[in-house]
Amino acid sequence: MPALKFVNSVWNSFRATSGLEPRLLDGLRVVSAVPGKVNFELDIKKEHTNRLQILHGGTIASMVDLGGSLAVASRGLFATGVSTDLNVTYLSSGGKIGDLIRAEVECDKFGKTLAFTTIKFYNDKNQVFARGSHTKFISLAWKDENNIVQELSPKAAGAEKKEGSS
Repeated sequence: MPALKFVNSVWNSFRATSGLEPRLLDGLRVVSAVPGKVNFELDIKKEHTNRLQILHGGTIASMVDLGGSLAVASRGLFATGVSTDLNVTYLSSGGKIGDLIRAEVECDKFGKTLAFTTIKFYNDKNQVFARGSHTKFISLAWKDENNIVQELSPKAAGAEKKEGSS
């Protein structure tokens, strides 16, 4: 199963079983995923904004959280663990209602106990407006029967690429 299909299955599980994500981020679209990297986008709507009618910092923080989980999923874990640390740096306004934002997330380190992720957010002018990091405790997530870690390991991804270029 390619990373994009697996990440979307994890995102759909969040939407079906979680309380926050389907209410706040239901319109979020995963546009690409390879092992260790995920890109997604969101059209800003009223529910994503603060009283100044610009993208709310809490929405951005929620996307740091979700983005870190999706980056972990891109490495093959269906159960994506729990947060141990989350950081957001706001550089400028992300935009207003109707604007499109996009995010690039990377799983920087993927171990047996912890996963470390970083994320950058871009506005519709392709400028970075926020960045974040998210650390996840994943020790128990390794036991989920829906995991496909071997299939999405960097070695397997490299083999797929070689096979596809023949």
